[in-house]
Amino acid sequence: MILLEINNRIIEETLLVKYRNAQAGLKPESIDIRIADFDGVLYHISNVNGDKTKVRISISLKFYKQLQEHGADELLKREYGSLLTDTEEGYNVSVLINLEEIPEDWEQIAKRIGLLKRNCFASVFEKYFDFQEQGEEGQKRAVINYRNDETLYVEAKPDRVTVVFSTIFRDEDDVIIGKVFMQELREGRRASHTAPQVLFSHREPPLELANTDARVGDNIGYVTFVLFPRHTNKETRDNTINLIHMFRDYLHYHIKCSKAYIHSRMRAKTSDFLKVLNRARPEPKNTEKKTITLVKNIA
Repeated sequence: MILLEINNRIIEETLLVKYRNAQAGLKPESIDIRIADFDGVLYHISNVNGDKTKVRISISLKFYKQLQEHGADELLKREYGSLLTDTEEGYNVSVLINLEEIPEDWEQIAKRIGLLKRNCFASVFEKYFDFQEQGEEGQKRAVINYRNDETLYVEAKPDRVTVVFSTIFRDEDDVIIGKVFMQELREGRRASHTAPQVLFSHREPPLELANTDARVGDNIGYVTFVLFPRHTNKETRDNTINLIHMFRDYLHYHIKCSKAYIHSRMRAKTSDFLKVLNRARPEPKNTEKKTITLVKNIA
């Protein structure tokens, strides 16, 4: 299965080109790019006050205020430091690069800015991983409405962290394919004993969300990950966050790929059936047509 990239390739490659052109002594060009990403996230790459040597990258997340409650601002200060700048109107976070002062680690800076969305998400996971590591229990469950009608829940226990995704299946077929997909994830734990436990519930929320306002319905699904200390310790948590924050997009991406593959196979099979039918069609008989010619007998 394909793993979706955790970075935004457009942002990263755009900044790399800007840095390389500046190093080559080329005249800087103006830029104004708007980018849409998963989960309704929007980016804007632009110049500040028309200065072509100052490139500002801004990100907008509809759920950023909920992430702020779990330390998003502090994490971004840790990751980006002096790159943070005054936030562009209509966005939540902005960073600024100066093409007149290129640092030695400019490639790493471009890569880090491409991970802006991932790092916003990381705050809630790091917070609850720390709760688990410190053995704290009774902390309020994190609730992040990361999409319209879809929610992320994170809860820490002394021996595990439970992450629950609620998701909407727009088509009835998506529910069937999604169940098959989740079955494969559960079976995957047999091949790797270090994999987290994965649970899937349809229509009803899992027991972890009992007595909450979690939605119910025929097109609602809940995916639960049970993360143990081997997944949340400081050595492995970055990889865990990279994988889990993209899970919803990963799931629906593969559902759509599966449907596209099924449709392509159906079209190919239909074409084969038509060829068989065409071969079975009886050929028309070639009958010689004769015309009647009248000859007048002139006496």
